[in-house]
Amino acid sequence: MYDVIVVGGSYAGISAALQLARARRRVLVLDAAQRRNRFASSSHGFLGQDGQAPEAIGAKGRAELLAYPTVAWREASVAEAQSIPGGFAVRAGTDEYQSKRVIVATGVVDELPAVPGLTERWGKTVFHCPYCHGYELERGRLGVLASSPLSMHMAALVSEWGAPGQTTFFLNGAFEPDAEQLADLASRAIQVEREFVIRAEGEAPGIDLRLRDGRTSRFDGLFVLPRTLIKDRFASQLGCELEEGLLGLFYKTDATKETTVPGVFACGDVAIGGPGSVSFAVADGVRAGISTHQSLVFRREPRD
Repeated sequence: MYDVIVVGGSYAGISAALQLARARRRVLVLDAAQRRNRFASSSHGFLGQDGQAPEAIGAKGRAELLAYPTVAWREASVAEAQSIPGGFAVRAGTDEYQSKRVIVATGVVDELPAVPGLTERWGKTVFHCPYCHGYELERGRLGVLASSPLSMHMAALVSEWGAPGQTTFFLNGAFEPDAEQLADLASRAIQVEREFVIRAEGEAPGIDLRLRDGRTSRFDGLFVLPRTLIKDRFASQLGCELEEGLLGLFYKTDATKETTVPGVFACGDVAIGGPGSVSFAVADGVRAGISTHQSLVFRREPRD
């Protein structure tokens, strides 16, 4: 039996496992190789790694983790998890693994508005975070595609990275700003476009948005707040509660990152409940790893 099984080997999962490895605990990482930011060519805003390729950051972290002799790594998708006496059983393919604790770090899936062409440009000219990608757009012409009323917040932020008066907010039928919101947009010189976007076209470094009335507008980048989905719900089989966040459901955890099921911890995008970044994921993983270790030290078995 392992001390801990970490499900998900991206930034949060590796960070959590690293804390446990340094405590000389037996750890198994199960990773399906579906890192959320695999569509992006570079990652920004992460101390010491600014501008690095996401896969390079992940590969370096994995190599550092596997240098510890108590860590094992398997490339596998987890299909099922259940409680057993003294811990948990996790099934991946035809194999079953057992552990005293489980850390869920599976991440989330981004669900984009149903506009043809967005998915193919995700992470290239269509982005979710101006802090991660705004600087490289060189204060150009930027678009924001509304997906909910929360997109008001996104439009105001994105205009900070665009040239003055060169940010356009496409409502796309998602909502209609009230008078106060329209005044705020005007004060920031953000143009409001009510015509529907029917397709995203064009090649990087720009993107063309085709409107229903036949017009086409070109931008240096487009920002959108996606809805986030938990693809792997195996932890729900254990009874872990979910709660609604700004962008979608996520696992409910306490301050130690423990879920509502004793002995099951969650970290990263699947547990943060808001816009994600590599920095946030790493920090969340560190907390989960330390807390999981301390639960092994001070609590011999999962609580009743």
